[in-house]
Amino acid sequence: MVYALNKPFGILSQFSSEGNHPGILSLQLNLPKDVWPIGRLDRDSEGLLLLTDDMRLRQQLTDPKENSRKTYWVQVEGAPTEETLERFQQPMLLRIKKQEIRTKPARVSVMDEPEVWDRTPPIRHRLSVPTSWIALELKEGKNRQVRRMTANVGHPTLRLIRAEVGDLTLKGLGLSPGEVIQLKPEQIAAARA
Repeated sequence: MVYALNKPFGILSQFSSEGNHPGILSLQLNLPKDVWPIGRLDRDSEGLLLLTDDMRLRQQLTDPKENSRKTYWVQVEGAPTEETLERFQQPMLLRIKKQEIRTKPARVSVMDEPEVWDRTPPIRHRLSVPTSWIALELKEGKNRQVRRMTANVGHPTLRLIRAEVGDLTLKGLGLSPGEVIQLKPEQIAAARA
């Protein structure tokens, strides 16, 4: 069984709550007890989160050696230049959990603001600082990697939405925040692509 969830802002990518932060169980989705999240989206991130009881699929989609693609729509502070975008396409040295980690090159492009749901609470809005949206494709998933990468190039992340896993798209699934569906075999194959 594989499920797709549009994880809302403020929800942990685990079933149980921790401190004052609600987990997936708080969404009352009636999922089987033997499914687990494939990878993580931090509490402040939104979007496509897969859950499964298939440990082989889970390994395939989370192991960096498998080169599984994940695409994020990222609202950043400022307007990245071509030179800045090129930095994403080179390995980046990031400090993660007290270690220096070298990332794999990413694919990145500036995009128009996507048609997405309003976030609650909304992101901060400053009249003197413009914001931009980028599409960032990674083949790995280190702790808060997207946020660390955008900060590293001088454009902090304001909003982060996982839009795709492989060829499976959140838009194609049509899920609102907090909604979940069980995936069909062809959708699972798309996630593996």
